[in-house]
Amino acid sequence: METIKNNQLCVAISEHGAELQSIKAPSGKEYLWQGDARFWARRSPVLFPIVGSLWNKRCTINGKLYEMERHGFARDCNFKLISKSETKVVFALTDSKETLQRYPYKFNLAISYRLEDNRLHVIWHVENTDDRTIYFQIGGHPAFNLPDIKTGEPVNGRLHFNTDNPIRRFATVKGCLDNARHETVETHDGIWNFTDSSFENDALVFDHCQLHRIELLNAENKTEVSVDFKAPAVGIWTPHGKNAPFICIEPWYGVADVAAFEGDIRDRYLMNQLLPGASFMAQYTITIG
Repeated sequence: METIKNNQLCVAISEHGAELQSIKAPSGKEYLWQGDARFWARRSPVLFPIVGSLWNKRCTINGKLYEMERHGFARDCNFKLISKSETKVVFALTDSKETLQRYPYKFNLAISYRLEDNRLHVIWHVENTDDRTIYFQIGGHPAFNLPDIKTGEPVNGRLHFNTDNPIRRFATVKGCLDNARHETVETHDGIWNFTDSSFENDALVFDHCQLHRIELLNAENKTEVSVDFKAPAVGIWTPHGKNAPFICIEPWYGVADVAAFEGDIRDRYLMNQLLPGASFMAQYTITIG
């Protein structure tokens, strides 16, 4: 476990999955979900080299079939600590014999966490160390404690979007996108009120760069946490039927397969590609208060 801090926040990150473990204010108030297997044991996994599900949990790469579980393998790998200061830490994951069996590309994935006042910048850097073009997706999955809700109480929360009435996609066909289903998510001045039943069709998926800022509001309609991003897609999720006291706000450079997709990985929806020696960098920012 590595810790970075300033006079406004203390943040802990595990080398396993380079996963956020805690975001605390000096008062001791915890903003990040702390993981509970009754609801969801993870806290903020890194999604790589895919986001969401593959059709039948497999994909074709250069004519060969590879199997991969939902959201890829990075979240279950041990990263290496590369550097650390009082307010910044960098972890890295490179290809290995094990990763090449599921994803036949050579890569270097660096995850940086940097504190700036009441903001935490989460930075992804993907480098192609192969001798051919590589294809990948990457995303975040941070879960935040719902304000004013205690464990066991019915979920009743509010999010503020930067735009009114965005259009959601449904990933309800074996975890893949149903191209026949779209729905307008009704908001009032950008505020969306949600309950447990809001997630009866799993996560709400928004693509086409509709959203770039989402705020979690408390009972007084004041912002507890905001997430800023420039990703083309974002997911919002909490496990349906459990009244789980957290909400995930997930910036994604990629989404699940379209249902029944069986083409090459390069033709998946919202794939990123890198030529040999090239690199990709993106970030999202968590602001407290």
